[in-house]
Amino acid sequence: MRHGNKVNKLGRTASHRRALMANMTISLIKNKRITTTLAKAKALRVYAEPIITKSKNDTTHSRRTVFAYLRDKESVQELFSTIAEKVASRPGGYTRILKLGNRIGDNAEMAMIELVDFNEYTDGIGKKEKSAKPKTRRGKAKTAAPAAEATETKVEEAPATETPEATEE
Repeated sequence: MRHGNKVNKLGRTASHRRALMANMTISLIKNKRITTTLAKAKALRVYAEPIITKSKNDTTHSRRTVFAYLRDKESVQELFSTIAEKVASRPGGYTRILKLGNRIGDNAEMAMIELVDFNEYTDGIGKKEKSAKPKTRRGKAKTAAPAAEATETKVEEAPATETPEATEE
C-alpha cells in the first residue's frame, strides 16, 4: 500500500526523475504547451507550478533558486521576463492539463499540458463567438443566380402588396 506516498515515481530513479522534470519544465517554458502522458503531466504540474510562483518575485535569490532546478539560462530568462509578467496577478493554477485520448502503440493515456495565460485557442472553449452574419436554420442557398432573381421579384411585388395594407389601416 502507498499510504502517504505522494510522489509518482514514474518508474525512474530519483536522479532520472529530477532530470526528466527539469527537461519537461524547460520545454513547457519555451513552447508554452507540450504533449506527454497523463501521469507525467500531473507530476510536471506539481514540479513546475512552484517554480513559476518563484518567478513572480524577480530577485537574484529567486533566479538562482530556479536556475538550480532548471539549469538552462534561456528558459530562466524567458520565465522571469514574459511568463512572470502574465501570471503576476494570478494566485496559482498556472498550467492546464487537457486529456487527449490513448496512444496507439501502448495505449497510454496522453495529455497536453499548457500554460494557461499563453493559449489563444482554448480561451474560447465553451463560449459561442458572435459572427457578423446571424445564423439561420434554413437550408443553404441553391445557387447565386436564382437567389438574385428571387430577390428582384420580391422587391417588385413588395411595394404593391404593402401599399393596400397601409391604406386600409
